[in-house]
Amino acid sequence: MEELLPTVLLPGEAEALVESLRNFQLRDIGDYGWIRQHEYIEKLNMQAVLSASSGQEQFLIELLVNNAKIPILIQELITVEIWKQKIFPILCRLEDFKPKSTFPIYLVVRHEASVINLLETVFFHKEICESAEDTILDLIDYTHRKLTLLAAQSSSGKIPVEQKLQREDLANLSSMQELKKQAEDMEFEISLKALSVFRFITGLIESLPVSAVTRMLNTHNFPCLLVQLVEHCPWSYREEGKLKKFENGAWYEVPREDHVKITKLDGQVWIALYNILLSSECQRKYNFNNFSKGQLLKLRAFLTEVVIDQFPNLLEIQRFLSHLAVTDPDPPKKDLILEQVPVIWDQVVGENSGKWKAIAKHQVNNMFSPSEEELKSQARRWAKTYNLDVMEALIPDKPKCAMCGFEAAKRCSHCRNEWYCKRECQVQHWQKHKKACNLMADTLKKIQEDIQTPTN
Repeated sequence: MEELLPTVLLPGEAEALVESLRNFQLRDIGDYGWIRQHEYIEKLNMQAVLSASSGQEQFLIELLVNNAKIPILIQELITVEIWKQKIFPILCRLEDFKPKSTFPIYLVVRHEASVINLLETVFFHKEICESAEDTILDLIDYTHRKLTLLAAQSSSGKIPVEQKLQREDLANLSSMQELKKQAEDMEFEISLKALSVFRFITGLIESLPVSAVTRMLNTHNFPCLLVQLVEHCPWSYREEGKLKKFENGAWYEVPREDHVKITKLDGQVWIALYNILLSSECQRKYNFNNFSKGQLLKLRAFLTEVVIDQFPNLLEIQRFLSHLAVTDPDPPKKDLILEQVPVIWDQVVGENSGKWKAIAKHQVNNMFSPSEEELKSQARRWAKTYNLDVMEALIPDKPKCAMCGFEAAKRCSHCRNEWYCKRECQVQHWQKHKKACNLMADTLKKIQEDIQTPTN
């Protein structure tokens, strides 16, 4: 008998939650209605993952399309991105702001990750992309900001997330400083989700508005940006002769025999390049000047036989690049059209320019200083949102032993963060794991105390 996956939402519940989604003003982020909507998006997010894993996502897709909610989700995504850039730094600088719990602020910081994760799960479907309508331009701009940041951090040699967590003494940070660091680390995963969303968009180039293709190619020059991601590979680094890569939300050590294996993230970049470079529409519109041509030809060094064996379609890119190297493509044809431009970012910033500090103080006084009863109520609701059966079902792969890499079934009872296949591996790994284990356990304890029993 086929095993049934846990269900987060019944069909009627999912329909009610989707219908209730609406846009919030920047000033209202963090209020009661906004927090409830964040919970709804989290539930829809989990249900989307569970449904997609069982091939039963069509019902949720139809709900989002028929109720025209994709533009609302895109506006939510960009509004909270602006909040994190404009309001959050002000909160972190307020010396007299020492909240009983940073959990309400954490929900806002997390919101961007929740929305982009939901969009990543559903954007595989053509009807979702088409239902975005004009906001697809805003989403393209959003992904460009995220991928530009990702490429810039990697090219500058910024320390990966995993190392930063080990090298900083989080115990000496204030609650707001620690939250700021969590937000910085979360930005990395958000950018990777944005890469996935952009890859899905490139697969539907023929269905995109003309302005979207022009913006993708010539306003932002995504082909050259993708070359930088191939060149610097932000989800991979070497430490003490060992290769580590980021996948499924965690860094892992790559066995030597898998060093040349293409990961899912590598594949996202190559597929996006494939979709763009081999599209007749893009070849007609893209400006193959000396700079862009030189950047694209860098890809030939990465198209080895080993890579092409894993991804045979890349042979077509290799042929295209060989042809590009010996030809001078015609200048792009300029169509006489009225070009659309994205509006969400400019509209939100324009409406709130000069009001950032006032908005921050308003939110401190009215939203981010909840009473003890309000915090307990939030904790109870979140305990219902996240139940163990659902969370286990959302794990994409079986956990791996932190020592030997084999499939693991035992978890560290202290920090609940590392897995082991047997007792011997846990003992051998303890000296390396000890410091992180104690830090993680203390942090979890502190968060639990903040949520459930805040001090007066």
